[in-house]
Amino acid sequence: MLTQHLHRIGIRSWHLQLASLGSIWLCVGLWIRAKTLPEDERGNAERRALFVGLWPPSLWLVADSVERQERDRPRAPWRRR
Repeated sequence: MLTQHLHRIGIRSWHLQLASLGSIWLCVGLWIRAKTLPEDERGNAERRALFVGLWPPSLWLVADSVERQERDRPRAPWRRR
C-alpha cells in the first residue's frame, strides 16, 4: 500500500537508496561535529547522530519494497522494452 503510493507520486527506489546513503554521511558528520563540542553539549549531539544513524536501514528497506513494486508492476504495451 505505502509502496504503491510512493511509486504513484514519483518516488523511485534509487531516490530512497540515495537518501539512505546521504543519511549515513549525515550521521558521520554529526558524530564528528559532536566530538568538537564542549563536554556539556556533547551528549545531546551524540544522541542526535545516533538517531540519524537509525534511518539508513529503514530507508533502504523501503527502497527495496519500492523496487519490488517497480519490478512486479505490469507495463503498458506501448512502453515495453
